[in-house]
Amino acid sequence: MTRHPWLRHRTRRLAPLALALATTLPAQAGVLAITNAKLHTVGGGTLDKATLLIRNDLIEAVGVGIAPPEGAKIVDVGGAAVTPGLFDAYTHLGLEEISGVDETRDDRGSNPRYSAALDVVDGLNPRSVLIPVQRIEGITQAMSAPSTGEGGPLLAGRGAVINLGQLSPEFFVARARAAQFLPLGEAAMGTVQGGRPTLLLALREAFEEARNGAPASVQRPALLGALDAAALRPVLNGEQPLVVDVHRAADIRALLKLAEDYGIKLVIHGGAEAHLLARELAERQVPVILDPTYNLPAHFEALAARSDSASLLYRAGVTLAFSAAGDQGGHNSRNIRQLAGNAVAHGLPWDAALAAITLNPAKIYGLDSTLGTLEAGKQASFVIWDGDDPLELGSYPRQVYAAGVAVPMTSRQTLLRDRYIKR
Repeated sequence: MTRHPWLRHRTRRLAPLALALATTLPAQAGVLAITNAKLHTVGGGTLDKATLLIRNDLIEAVGVGIAPPEGAKIVDVGGAAVTPGLFDAYTHLGLEEISGVDETRDDRGSNPRYSAALDVVDGLNPRSVLIPVQRIEGITQAMSAPSTGEGGPLLAGRGAVINLGQLSPEFFVARARAAQFLPLGEAAMGTVQGGRPTLLLALREAFEEARNGAPASVQRPALLGALDAAALRPVLNGEQPLVVDVHRAADIRALLKLAEDYGIKLVIHGGAEAHLLARELAERQVPVILDPTYNLPAHFEALAARSDSASLLYRAGVTLAFSAAGDQGGHNSRNIRQLAGNAVAHGLPWDAALAAITLNPAKIYGLDSTLGTLEAGKQASFVIWDGDDPLELGSYPRQVYAAGVAVPMTSRQTLLRDRYIKR
């Protein structure tokens, strides 16, 4: 396949020679060998004419020269690209069907200020028709988050990482209560009266109460219910990341101070002006989830938005993940590889772009020991592409595997297409 000019000169790291295995493994049922593949391992370089060996739901071996055991199912992909399954770092998948119909949305809290205890797991729908639409285009994991949109609560609640393979109800939720979410800036202005200083004060009051309880000397009702206070403690203990929807550099700087004061593991979502604080974010190991195509000053808090923000953040050492801007992830999660391609067009190295939609989201939510790369011991969720470059518009998944199982490559959209194309 012809590559775009902006991809033609990308560099690839060669994997260590230790990856080149020449071992004949004992025959055993449940073994799948993906052979003659161009493996984009993410972290271990790109291997040509390589083999990916899967036993049941885990990757057992990766490398060149691997001899599949007798009885293994062999899939020769003819030099096609194989990547880890894609991971969208922020969506409402499983929580909404039609964004404009409230009856189909379960991503919003009702408390006008604090809904920290909201748990999206209680509303997740594994049978959502949106899930197969994303899955057949390579999405195998996603963060399903509560809404942090305008008019919602300041503390929006807890999101969950989901597996899109839907092999069983137990497999669907990869990690419950994976992060706490909140908005800051223009999206949160309707939550409290008084602007940004009042918003930050409301957060500090909530954190103090969750940590120490309501002061006995203060004659007022408690700000937080018992469940909300309990839900905040893992954030204040540094056990659970706090993902904040924020764009303005001044707001991000205020958040860095808040995170330092309370020992919070901070993640920036949005980050149109995050590149202005790239060095500070890197030094404090604060990841950024952004849409590389959000490059125009659509709001006053995004006046410094620019096309190469992903490249600037990466070169400063910031961990990047990609997701569509706004609340469109549930419907357009499948487009994150095009977001990655746009980032490459504006200076981000190709390998870094692939990591932003595979390994880095897994790191952000504490799942990188089991997801995000093609290496032994990790979950066998991967994509076989019909072209040599998955970030090209012309590439499409030939087959998606979730935990070692080939998922059906059909969705409501493909069924409608096939129904009407015959007519």
